[in-house]
Order: sequence, then C-alpha cells, then structure tokens
Amino acid sequence: MRQSRGKVNIIEAAPGSRIGRWLRQLGPGLITGAADDDPSGIATYSQAGAQFGYSMLWTVVFTLPLMAAIQIVSARIGFVTRRGLAANIKTSFPRWVLLSVVGMLLVANTLNIAADIAAMAEALRLLVGGSVHVYAVAFGLLSVVLQVFVPYQAYVRWLKWLTLSLLAYVAVVFTLRVDWWQVASQVVRPQLPGGHEVLLTVVAVFGTTISPYLFFWQAAQEVEDTSGAPTPTLQQVRQHLRRIKADTILGMTFSNLIAFFIILSTAATLHAAGITNIQTSAQAAEALRPLAGDLTFFLFSLGIIGTGMLAVPVLAGSAAYAVAEAAGWQGSLALRLDKHEGRAFYGVITAATVGGVVLCFTPMDPVKELFWSAVLNGVIAVPIMVVMMLLATRRKTMGEHVIGPRLRWLGWIAAGVMAATVVAMFATL
Repeated sequence: MRQSRGKVNIIEAAPGSRIGRWLRQLGPGLITGAADDDPSGIATYSQAGAQFGYSMLWTVVFTLPLMAAIQIVSARIGFVTRRGLAANIKTSFPRWVLLSVVGMLLVANTLNIAADIAAMAEALRLLVGGSVHVYAVAFGLLSVVLQVFVPYQAYVRWLKWLTLSLLAYVAVVFTLRVDWWQVASQVVRPQLPGGHEVLLTVVAVFGTTISPYLFFWQAAQEVEDTSGAPTPTLQQVRQHLRRIKADTILGMTFSNLIAFFIILSTAATLHAAGITNIQTSAQAAEALRPLAGDLTFFLFSLGIIGTGMLAVPVLAGSAAYAVAEAAGWQGSLALRLDKHEGRAFYGVITAATVGGVVLCFTPMDPVKELFWSAVLNGVIAVPIMVVMMLLATRRKTMGEHVIGPRLRWLGWIAAGVMAATVVAMFATL
C-alpha cells in the first residue's frame, strides 16, 4: 500500500489501477462529509422524518450544492494559503472577530461532542445493556487515545474506513416498503405546514448539514496534507484544486445521500405509524424495532456508534486546530506528545472531549442537547460563512487563486439562505 502524509489507500489496488488512483484522491472531503452525519445529525434527521414525513426530504437535496460550495471554499483557503481558517482570520480581521469565531466554535463543538457521546452510549446500552455513563467515559477515552497516540497516517486510514458505517442507513431503507412515487413527489413539491416548528426544524437540518466545525476541519486537513511538501507549480496547484473539488463534491453527496435515507426511513416507519416526537437517534432506533424488526433496529443503532466514533474526533480536532491557530501554536495531528506545542494541541482535544463527557453527567436533557446543538450550528454558521467568503474573494489572501464567479455566487447564496432561515426562525418566536 502506498502511503503519503494524510493520503492513504482505503484498499489495496494495483499501481496502475484506475480504481486505485481514484481512491487515492479521496481524503479530507470524504471524511468531512461522513463526519457531518454524526449522532446529533441522525437525531435531527430522524426528528424531521418522524414529525413531517417525506415533506422534509427537500432540505437535504436543496442544501447539497450549497454545502459542497462552502466546503470547497474552506478547502481552497487551506490549500492555497497553507494555513487554517483561524490563522487566516487572525491575519485579515480584527482580533475580536477571531475570538468571537473561535469562541462560538468551541461552545458549539463541546455541546455537540456531549450530544454525540450521549447518543453513542445510549445506542450501545440498547444493544447490549449496561451503564450509559460507563459507556460515555469509555467512548470519550477511546477517542482521545486514538487522536493522541495513533500515528497520523494510520489514523486517517481508520477514519476513512469508519465512513462505511454510514451505509447502515442505506441498508435500513431497503428493509422497508417505500412508496417511491410519493417520495419523488414530496421532494419536488413538499407540502409543509407553516409555523415556528417547521422553521426550527429547517434551521436544525441546515445547521447539521452545513456545520462550522466542518469548515475548520477540512481547511486544516488540506494544510496537513501539504505540510512539508515543496512549493507546487501553477499546474500542480490547478490539478490539486480539481482534486479538492472532486473529493469534496463526492464527500458532500455521500453525506446528504445518507441524510436523505435517514429522513426517508423514519418517515416511512415512525411518521406513518403516528410517532412524531422523536428527538434522539437512540430513541429513533428503539421506536423502529417494533415497526421494522430487529435487523433495522440493529443497523440503525450500529450506525449511531460508528458515525459517533468518526464525528467526535473531527469535532475535537477542529476545535484544537482553531485554538492552536488563534494562539499561534503549531497545530497538527502529526505532532509528538513530548513537544510543547504537541502537548498544547492535544490538550485542547482532550479538554473538548472531556468537557463533552462531563456534560453527559449533568442534569442537561440529552434530547435537547442533540437538537439544539444543530440549531446552534445553524446560527453560528452564518457569520463564519461570511468571513470565509470574504477571505476566499480577497486577492491579498488567495493571490491568483481567488474563487471564480460560480463558486462565489453559490457561497454567498449559501450564507444568505442560512441567514434568512435563522432570521425567520427568530421572527416567529
């Protein structure tokens, strides 16, 4: 197997194989897209499907080009500047902008980690019994150990393999009877009631689909992948930018396809049976059991654990990248623990993860944590997206690789749609 920094084959392939070359192109975009479907996202999509049925399927179709565009922007910023988002914000904006962005990211990520770990622990309890608190500590400890002690190349390969856990939600749909004509009709012409609850759910879906931690993670991973490499030629830069585009579009398509299947499966079972108050992923899995059988329940629960093990490191890692860049430290998953900057970087990862685990022991309602972490992501995504678009269109930052008109339009439309949805949600309170 050929290995390079941050680019590791998922499977063995012959050196000249077209499939092998294609698989080697997959990296930050694939992992970022898969991490988007975390247990918090699964809970949000499950609630959308259970409460509003097929009429919420349009949201993940509509957000796909917007999500892909904004992730391509973040990846391009990281690759072209050789710095993460926080480092670019630090050099281009006042300090209060940097501190506000990093502060919002830390709060949202810690709450998201807590929600994800709680959901993973509950899913494991449903499968094998035992203590939710013990499982929460175990999942948090495992996540920290993997990030701190597993070599970067092996760690990235492990994350790529975990993306396959999302296929459980594709399998779930094919264990059900689905009216595909009705599905297509609702995607094209959704029939939604008005009111605050609909807008709140739309913001939550948008927020868990277009999430700030994904921006910081993908930009930082592009920096990781090019660290130590010689300055590329103009042709190599253009070739790599094409790779970023293909990798990101594939990753985001995979992410939204899985989201589509989660909404579809809960709409076809829970909503059809009149069960509309589902707000956690584990609750959705448990409710599916009497309706769709043990196999569906098992696949749904297994997917929660697999996606959580993928998402928690991305959440903690993106927070560590942002803090390190804001503080002027070197931030990399390839740093050695015995170095000062390595201890600082991994200290942020540990603190964010431990903070999430501690929240699992507080009286905070995990049901509300899951849903409101998605709403919070939707709200804070707006200012971060605006800052990203300003960076990506600045020649001083991007040089001759400023984003083109099509990407510029899609990026600003994505920011505008998020802003309009959030404003409408607050206006209907």
